Amino acid sequence: MEERNHSSVTSFILVGFTTDPKLQLLLFTVFTLIYVITLMGNIALIMVIHRSSQLHTPMYFFIGNLSFLDLWYSSVYIPKILLNCISEDKSISFAGCAAQFFVSAGSACIECYLLAAMAYDRYVAISNPLLYAAAMSKKLCMGLVAACYLTGFANSILITSRTFALSFCDSNIIDDFFCDMPPVVKLSCDVTDSYQVLLYFILTYNVIIPSALILTSYASILAVILKMHWTAGQRKAFSTCATHLTTVTIYYSSILFIYAQPSSSFVGRNKVVSVFYTVVIPMLNPFIYSLRNQEVKEALKRLVKGQAAS
Repeated sequence: MEERNHSSVTSFILVGFTTDPKLQLLLFTVFTLIYVITLMGNIALIMVIHRSSQLHTPMYFFIGNLSFLDLWYSSVYIPKILLNCISEDKSISFAGCAAQFFVSAGSACIECYLLAAMAYDRYVAISNPLLYAAAMSKKLCMGLVAACYLTGFANSILITSRTFALSFCDSNIIDDFFCDMPPVVKLSCDVTDSYQVLLYFILTYNVIIPSALILTSYASILAVILKMHWTAGQRKAFSTCATHLTTVTIYYSSILFIYAQPSSSFVGRNKVVSVFYTVVIPMLNPFIYSLRNQEVKEALKRLVKGQAAS
């Protein structure tokens, strides 16, 4: 039998969601609307944080970086989804698939670390409010964000290089709307035990450990809040934590649902869950962090009034 490897695969076919033209047109409209809302929401939040001196605090520094990351995150997926909805050509080159895989994996890892850093920030702010400014210095915050990006893309380089060095045997058809690890690995005929170990290492290092840090931070936060008298400060602390915890719960539950399984179980993965963490969450994040946050709403009002006055 002739041996085939990745060098014989020049492109992949992204199946997407449906082949029905009417449904494709509907999906094109829906995803276009989602993309526009995502861009406008995240750009607006970044601008409000940048222009409002009252929001130049560690918490909003991390939120601004999360919005910046969500802009890239959604842009990895949605433009290709839109193109596939209106084009008969569903192909993506081998290099293009690897590039999308790399940015997707890197963005996902970075967001895991960034959410953990945000949880730590909330713990310091609530447990030690008097020392908060000194403990969460600008240098430390920038260092944490830089570490998130460096570690995230280092992990992405590792998993991308190993995945696209696999042999792809029987098919180049990816039963998904983007080049993600489960459907790509499903096409391989030489997934070794060492590769399986690497997958579990990546999952543990990038998802399990950050989620454990987040749970530890919030357990400590809850213990501190319960010792407080029920004041405006306590209510604000609880509201802030609830906002962040909402994002964490949605994101991590989606990630774990998709990736916390062996590669042999990747068949029939839930595309709806994939859409949720790749497309919907980046759209929701700016609203989660602004609609429940009085400081952001006040800063936005001042910004709008200032623009109107000028």
